[in-house]
Amino acid sequence: MRKGMFLLIFLIFVMGLIVIVKDKSNKTLKAIPMDKSVSFNDYKFYKPEYQTRYDNYKLTNPNLLSKDIVLRVNIGLDHGFYTETEEVTKFDILMLVNKYHYVTNNFIPDNLVDISEYSKPGMKLNEECKNAFIKMAHDAEIEGYTLRAISTYRTLEYQENLYNNYMKKDGKEKADTYSARPGYSEHHTGLAIDIDNKKLSYTNFENTKEFNWMIDNAYKYGFILRYPKDSTITGYIYEPWHYRYVGLEVAKYIKEHNITFEEYYYEFLNK
Repeated sequence: MRKGMFLLIFLIFVMGLIVIVKDKSNKTLKAIPMDKSVSFNDYKFYKPEYQTRYDNYKLTNPNLLSKDIVLRVNIGLDHGFYTETEEVTKFDILMLVNKYHYVTNNFIPDNLVDISEYSKPGMKLNEECKNAFIKMAHDAEIEGYTLRAISTYRTLEYQENLYNNYMKKDGKEKADTYSARPGYSEHHTGLAIDIDNKKLSYTNFENTKEFNWMIDNAYKYGFILRYPKDSTITGYIYEPWHYRYVGLEVAKYIKEHNITFEEYYYEFLNK
């Protein structure tokens, strides 16, 4: 009788363990993102010549969806930064300059003009970008906020000196996380602006009321936060002070979909 009771208790215990293991297993499976797509070529930005690269990147990033695999490989993230680079020769409001696309000394932004207000002396921007920034800064001022452009268009020589100084200070590896090599800086386009509020250093811009205003309103004037927090796409650390002009329609789309400019560019613009 006692043996029978012991056996019954033992069986109940074993069945309980099986249920627990099964439950844990099910929870684990549910936590894994499921990719419903059947192949990489389901996406309009799929490139047949990159098929092997897609396959290889999927092997090292099995939890990414196929769409993300295609976008990241198209951007070039399966290669090291500053490899497989391409020269950009034509100015465009939606041009891409990053760690895979560069300009040379021959490149000059179209309609580069001086900024005479809401900026430090000596600043220049593309005229369309400048007009949008002035309107944005003026509207912010009416609401009690102060926006000032502290770094805008840069020559390659300026960027080279800047990058070299950072490299001497922090070393090449760290400098590459927050400073572009000459030719690869978005400031060469005349479409990028570093902003402060005249009171705190630009590196503290995130801690200002002006930053919160920009997050809520910049897209209404055609600007995006170019290097957002925790992004593994851009190759740069979070820069709450750095904004890029892309025009009203694109800025609104990027804001609403919470993506980077690289993601927009390779989904809609790169042919």
